[in-house]
Amino acid sequence: MNNLFTELENQNKQIPLAEILRPKTIEDFLGQSNVVSPNSPILNLLKTNRLFSLIFWGTPGCGKTTLARLIATKTNANFIEISAVTSGVKDIKDAVDRAKEGLRAGQKTILFIDEIHRYSKTQQDALLPHLENGTLFLIGSTTENPSFQVIPALLSRVQVIRLNAIDDESMAVIIKKGFEYLARNYTLMDCESGVLDFIINLARGDARYALNIVENAYFASDLKDNKRILTVKIIEEICQKRNTRYSQQEHYDCASAFQKSLRGSDADAAVYYLAKMITAGEDPRFIARRLIVCAAEDVGNADSNALNVAVNAYKAVELLGMPEGRIPLAQAVIYVARAPKSNETICAIDEALSDIASGKDFPPPMHLRDAHYKDAQKYGFGTGYVYTHSAPDVVQQFLPDELVGKKYTKQ
Repeated sequence: MNNLFTELENQNKQIPLAEILRPKTIEDFLGQSNVVSPNSPILNLLKTNRLFSLIFWGTPGCGKTTLARLIATKTNANFIEISAVTSGVKDIKDAVDRAKEGLRAGQKTILFIDEIHRYSKTQQDALLPHLENGTLFLIGSTTENPSFQVIPALLSRVQVIRLNAIDDESMAVIIKKGFEYLARNYTLMDCESGVLDFIINLARGDARYALNIVENAYFASDLKDNKRILTVKIIEEICQKRNTRYSQQEHYDCASAFQKSLRGSDADAAVYYLAKMITAGEDPRFIARRLIVCAAEDVGNADSNALNVAVNAYKAVELLGMPEGRIPLAQAVIYVARAPKSNETICAIDEALSDIASGKDFPPPMHLRDAHYKDAQKYGFGTGYVYTHSAPDVVQQFLPDELVGKKYTKQ
């Protein structure tokens, strides 16, 4: 009965074009020449029929799942695929039991966990002993930086492979395959000039997204003289808004690029990263805090007004909210980027902190110590101190005796 239901489900499924055109061999796999090029380490290992646990880290639609399946096919391994979104420790235990059955039959097992960054520490811990004793091999996929999302014990048992977004040349080949499949299996089509480049630009390295555009635009296009006419206008109407992908890694990367652009006095780049973060839904208060840090760290006293501008931008964002808050933010970004730069402030405080941490933790000179209470004079505290406003020309020692002559500032 279950087989009958499964068969009926499969008959009524509308399988996406991206799934239909998923590569069947490693030779057909496009866009990751750094990983699967001839004589690459991964291919050489696969030629020896040896498996190893790894995590694929890359943007959506770059081929993580496909490559995992191809590795299983290449090595004739049993392939168990689960998603961290819907699975847990019980599913891992079931996979381990199946892997043990496979070993008794002489077959290795690959457990593929999609979105592995969503697993809790406990769930990730459950994998460790089975990777350690070779019961199964893990291939995880994630769009997030494993260094932040995967526990160290698991990271030490896997190789992390970074997959790039699909390059434009490979993307063109993939999109053309989509066109050819649809024209061959449905109705002939004509593409308006610029459609291919427009889809490539929209997809930004996401092959799945590109093929979804191709499929939806094809069936939404006009039918003239028994041909589908695919135009840029149709694609624009279907997509409406270009999504900005913004993973946790991109959060850190954009914040880093933003602050480095401010430090490098490139106002145009700083405004661009500001816009990218705003578009992605970044908390504007976070952006304003980074701006305040830069005003203090990188501008400092070269233009002391920069800190006031940055702090006021933060307050303005809180008062106005978004989208109006983008205006004072941009104003402050341009001001801080164009301001003269000096890192004297951060260098001074960090050097002083470093000295204290390394053991140069000395008390103030006796004449600077607190003398406001009755017994202070008995200990010599405050004796000899000269009130600076009364005698501004008197030279006094302010650093501890052991640090006399030490310079933390540049003046």
